[in-house]
Amino acid sequence: MKKKKYNISVEATLEVIGGKWKCVILCHLTHGKKRTSELKRLMPDITQKMLTQQLRELEVDGVINRIAYNQVPPKVEYELSEYGLSLGSILDALCAWGEVHITKVYGDKYSVLEDSILNDQLKS
Repeated sequence: MKKKKYNISVEATLEVIGGKWKCVILCHLTHGKKRTSELKRLMPDITQKMLTQQLRELEVDGVINRIAYNQVPPKVEYELSEYGLSLGSILDALCAWGEVHITKVYGDKYSVLEDSILNDQLKS
C-alpha cells in the first residue's frame, strides 16, 4: 500500500470530518450517546443511506464507537470515542464561526436556526 501524502495537515483533518454531515453528527454526539433513529430525527434532511455511510466512516476512522446491545429488538448506539472527544475544540470553533456567519448574512440568527438543544446553548 502506498503511503499517503498531504500538502497541508488540514487535508488529513478534512479527510476524517469533511463533508456536509460528519461535523453535524459529531456535534450531536457531543451531547451523549445517540441511536441511529435519534440522529435521523435531529437531521431530517439526511437520507438513511447517507447517515449509515457517514457513521461507518467515522467508526472506521476511530472517531466514534458503535455499541451494539445483544437484545431483541436489536439496539445500537453511537458515542464519541476518546479520540473523537479530542475534536471538541474544532467543533466549538466551527459552531462559533457559523454563528458569526449567520448573523452577518441573515441578521437575526434565531430566525434561521432550528430549535434544538445545540442551538439553545447559543442563546445562553
